[in-house]
Amino acid sequence: MAEETNQNQAGEVPPSRDVPVASSLPTANIPDPKTANTAVNPNAAVPAEEKPPVAKPAAKKGKPPAVDSVEGKPFEEFIQQEYLPALQKVIAQEGVPDVQLTFAKQTYPIVGFNSAEECWQIIGSWQNGQRQFNVYFPEADIQGKKGFSCNEGKKPSTLEPFLIDERKTTLDLLVSRLVYRLNGQKWLGRN
Repeated sequence: MAEETNQNQAGEVPPSRDVPVASSLPTANIPDPKTANTAVNPNAAVPAEEKPPVAKPAAKKGKPPAVDSVEGKPFEEFIQQEYLPALQKVIAQEGVPDVQLTFAKQTYPIVGFNSAEECWQIIGSWQNGQRQFNVYFPEADIQGKKGFSCNEGKKPSTLEPFLIDERKTTLDLLVSRLVYRLNGQKWLGRN
């Protein structure tokens, strides 16, 4: 069997790397003319000068403005017109008909909490003021930070976070979680 010889042994000159060698294979830089023809291939790229103008997509229909919902009302209006009446009704249904709810901007009534800063608060009390709770809104926004405190006959000693894990606070959520928290104190009629 005869041994094969390579280019160098046969005396042939290898192609120079400096001179480009034409190939019949299509490359990523030069597409095959058959596939670049839009008449043959509907997915072929169309040269920029042949492209029709692109129509802009229609504007997306977003959510309706938040003003349509009760939570979209201005803070003070929402609290006075929506939250307080709903809270009054639910607490009365839970067996506390004499609850008095007020909405005021005042300093925190926490024992040992020396803050001259005022914030909006909902103050609820019954049994001639012997049971009292406060819901704090430091940012004047129902979606912002909220706090809670309660006491029996004296000033509250602890300020607790209130509804901190909720993405969106709604009227129903504000009412139900406050009633749930008061029920945890064993303050409502069924306890």
